[in-house]
Amino acid sequence: MFELLALLAVVAIAGMVVLAAVFAVKMAVNLVFLPFKLLFFPIVAVVAIVKVAFIVAVGVAIAGVAIAIIIPLIVVALVVAVPVMLIAAIT
Repeated sequence: MFELLALLAVVAIAGMVVLAAVFAVKMAVNLVFLPFKLLFFPIVAVVAIVKVAFIVAVGVAIAGVAIAIIIPLIVVALVVAVPVMLIAAIT
């Protein structure tokens, strides 16, 4: 029974050593790739700004087209509705 407990302790310590090694390798890789992240951050920021500007421009264009369609329809409706209301008020 003591052998199994000792084996469990050895496996636990070996697991901790492996986890520490994996963590150290992960941190080293992050440290190596940090300059690349810092180099590409402005590029990503510019792409994000261009994307937002494009979406806003498309939205403004769609709103402009909608307004360009709705305003003449309102004018036509008023041109038709005003004489009808005048005739209805007289009779």
